[in-house]
Amino acid sequence: MPIASKDVTWVEEPEIGFWEATFLPAIIAGLKTTVKHVTHYKTVTEQFPEEKPTLPLHYRGVHRLNRDDQGRVKCVACMMCATACPARCITIEGAQAPWEDRDKYPSSFVIDELRCIYCGMCEEACPVDAIEMTHLYDLTGFSREEMIFDKEKLLGVFDQTKDSGHDPVRTQRGRLGPASDFEGLPALAPATSVRSDDRSARTTTAGVIQGTAVMQSSWEQINDKIEKK
Repeated sequence: MPIASKDVTWVEEPEIGFWEATFLPAIIAGLKTTVKHVTHYKTVTEQFPEEKPTLPLHYRGVHRLNRDDQGRVKCVACMMCATACPARCITIEGAQAPWEDRDKYPSSFVIDELRCIYCGMCEEACPVDAIEMTHLYDLTGFSREEMIFDKEKLLGVFDQTKDSGHDPVRTQRGRLGPASDFEGLPALAPATSVRSDDRSARTTTAGVIQGTAVMQSSWEQINDKIEKK
């Protein structure tokens, strides 16, 4: 729907005078701000580490793996966090889950905290809220091996921070979420419906939504062309 002309407000570019063109007023205003900071400077001393700083709520620190209401790791080894990670610092090995409410679980979950850029993409991509970033910032180690967090260490961070008051569990869902119900998920329907009498539906190109048989035949044609070359 086009925008009505009465709802459009035209903004004219302000005219720049002689003094504005010389940038002198802007320079003087900047110098005033600088002098104000110099003359009204107040030192702030934090007694660290005796007094811990108050971090914002959206601070992204050391990772943790959450547990469910039964104390099990919530991760379902879907590899979404490892796929979304731009630093490629997450390594996951999935295995058949010993529990009936999910298909997989991580037999190995490793994060290289030195390689991580703490962007938060992993917790944004996780469909079951299994991985989160905490307010722990004073992360130190004497070797690189100490900064590589495996599954047990990440679960230990959860046990350490869940009752601290700074990093509560962000979800209270008892179930793992839809990502764990792989067997119960319905099949995806085609994005568009094509009539059987449509001319494009009778072609054998790969772009036709007509089931797997059409896709297989088109791939076979592509393989034949490659083999002929």
